[in-house]
Amino acid sequence: MKFDRRLFFNFDWMLLILVLGICLLGILNIYSAGFSLSDIRLKFLYIKQFQWMGAGLLFMALAFSVDYRTITRHAYAIYFGSLVLLLLVFVIGYATRGSQRWIACGWFSFQPSELIKLTVILALARYFDDHKSESGYLLRELAAPFFIVLVPFLIIMKQPDLGTGLILMFLFLSIVFVVGVRWKSIILSACGGLALIPLSWLFLRDYQKERIMAFFEPERDPLGAGYHIIQSVIAVGSGGLFGKGFLRGTQTQLKFLPEQQTDFVFSVFAEEWGFLGGVILMFLFLTLILWGLKIADRSKDLSGRLISVGVAMLIFWQVFINIGMVLGIIPVVGIPLPFMSYGGSSMVALMTGIGLLLNVRMRRFVLQS
Repeated sequence: MKFDRRLFFNFDWMLLILVLGICLLGILNIYSAGFSLSDIRLKFLYIKQFQWMGAGLLFMALAFSVDYRTITRHAYAIYFGSLVLLLLVFVIGYATRGSQRWIACGWFSFQPSELIKLTVILALARYFDDHKSESGYLLRELAAPFFIVLVPFLIIMKQPDLGTGLILMFLFLSIVFVVGVRWKSIILSACGGLALIPLSWLFLRDYQKERIMAFFEPERDPLGAGYHIIQSVIAVGSGGLFGKGFLRGTQTQLKFLPEQQTDFVFSVFAEEWGFLGGVILMFLFLTLILWGLKIADRSKDLSGRLISVGVAMLIFWQVFINIGMVLGIIPVVGIPLPFMSYGGSSMVALMTGIGLLLNVRMRRFVLQS
């Protein structure tokens, strides 16, 4: 098969450089977060994160090597395969901190719920590409794509993992917004969603309810449910305008900050680099998200557009929820900051998503044979 040189010339090097830049900032930040820890396993997580970045680059290359239209044709099979992995968590997986989310694979652990985010995007892209609507979708016409999201949502909530469940729902809403919905359906959906909010309280676990209550009044349990929010806000605030400097964050180095290498890495970053550093990091994320939306806008077909929108909005929602959680403006739900928080499954899944973005960008002028 003859190699199409346009694939090389249309490779988005700026997108790759932007992602690698954020990843390296994340590794530096994880190094700082573990600098003063005595536990060797936590102290050297930055090395493992560097290895995960390498694995992510490999999966990124695999993701852009195969035409995305070929991947989309097999989207349902990929989706069902990821559902099987998600169900296997309850059979061969193990639980930590009250949640059963991981499958042990030799020397590393794998979190299928990170993969399902991408496979849901692919399945929705396939569905809407097969069932196009020129005038916008009615509410009943969204039942099938909503079912695609609902099944993994219910499985994930059983683990339980409220954060990932919310991400799936936000992804669905983002993609539906792009494909177009009639105003009548939007109004009915909004009314139904508002009506279900009080009912959803009945399905939350006790610790999830405590986190929500702590969001409104963290001082009611400063050493329990409110501890994360209080210490995070103190860390961010103590950074001031220019920060305390690398390895000099007191909340971090004195071990007051919880989950400082995973969910609360932005607190570490903001304390050391200050408001200015936080703004620069958020600018990098904003650039990455807008870059993905630009790729979507220039895509020549619906499936490429939806894949690009899905990946861009996956990054957006995780950044929005994580930083909002760290700043105390939304409840703590346990969402990692993309490319910054420690986590192999998250890193590999997000890098694969970037590979899909590169895939769409590279093939916008290439007709499928």
